[in-house]
Amino acid sequence: MMHHYPSDISREEFEMIREDLENARKKTRPRKTDLYDVFCAVLYILKGGVQWRMLPSDFPNWKLVYYYFTVWSEKSKDENGNESSLLDRALKNW
Repeated sequence: MMHHYPSDISREEFEMIREDLENARKKTRPRKTDLYDVFCAVLYILKGGVQWRMLPSDFPNWKLVYYYFTVWSEKSKDENGNESSLLDRALKNW
């Protein structure tokens, strides 16, 4: 990523949630995009309230970011029976 945005998190903060985010998708081939950049793009959308297609060009392609957003937003039940998404849990920890 080329620029720093106020919505970005640090690499150290990202490392606390990286493994969970990586495991949310089936591993069919190696990733070409850094998930840190994708997660910062999702934060940019959520905090800025902008449209997906208005994502700045220094982030990964908006379609890829939207794909990960949908994967990370899928709800599942935890051990207590509460429904939440991976994105919800990641944002709580951050």
